[in-house]
Amino acid sequence: MSEQILKLGIPTGSLQKATIELFGKAGFHIADSERSYLPHIDDEQITLVMLRAQEMGRYVADGVLDTGITGYDWIMENDCDVVDVCELAYSKATSNPARWVLAVSDESQVKSAKDLAGGIIATELVNVTRKYFADKNINVKVEFSWGATEVKARLVDAIVELTETGASLRANNLRIIDTVITSTTRFIVNKQAWGDKFKRQKIENISILLNAAIEARSKVGLKMNIKKDNLESILKILPAEKSPTISSLVDSDYVAIEVIIDDKVDRSLVPALKRAGASGIITYPLNKVIH
Repeated sequence: MSEQILKLGIPTGSLQKATIELFGKAGFHIADSERSYLPHIDDEQITLVMLRAQEMGRYVADGVLDTGITGYDWIMENDCDVVDVCELAYSKATSNPARWVLAVSDESQVKSAKDLAGGIIATELVNVTRKYFADKNINVKVEFSWGATEVKARLVDAIVELTETGASLRANNLRIIDTVITSTTRFIVNKQAWGDKFKRQKIENISILLNAAIEARSKVGLKMNIKKDNLESILKILPAEKSPTISSLVDSDYVAIEVIIDDKVDRSLVPALKRAGASGIITYPLNKVIH
């Protein structure tokens, strides 16, 4: 019989706060995450360990951890032999994928990757960068950068750096030449753990809840009361993912409608509903949306 404990790795650093908040939305409370590398989670079947995302894949592949959250970039960088359970579309700044980009200083004469032949590239993502240039048959020297890589763009020929919005690169007067790899956050699992019935079901449950919490971030619930005479016109302007829930009220002339909508639609939809005859309109945040 397998041990009924799942060893789960949570990333420290830039993803730490967003990950803790996501687990909270999914229904898991994590305590002491800022003071301990072994924080407590309110699930007796889970043991948490906090590690750098760069190391997570290796520890999961080696079986030190059953499962963990890390970036696709670090899975590829460390050539990790793991099961990729799902993509988790969240990050520290946006819900967009992060990019490792090839960048040079604004004053550089370099226009494309081939112009860097024979040059030196500084990056933390060494193996992926080497493969990028090898695939293009461009001979360069790739050096590991111990942080502050943006500063080195004027010391070497180019850098490969992580960006979500490009704002930091622009602030440092750097110009993007190409995207080396696009990365999203992934929920990964050790192959042996994936074959364990208890652990697999536990991981699948967590995956469902985390993705439901991510989906809920861009949605709101909407309730309202309307006269039955206005029902058809109201339904025509509701952008529902499925048919809305319609309930009878004590006043037989009215019905209640409940639906889930994109939060971006909320500010334009509510006034339109009011003008169409809706009353008692309520919008509320959601913790989880499961399709």
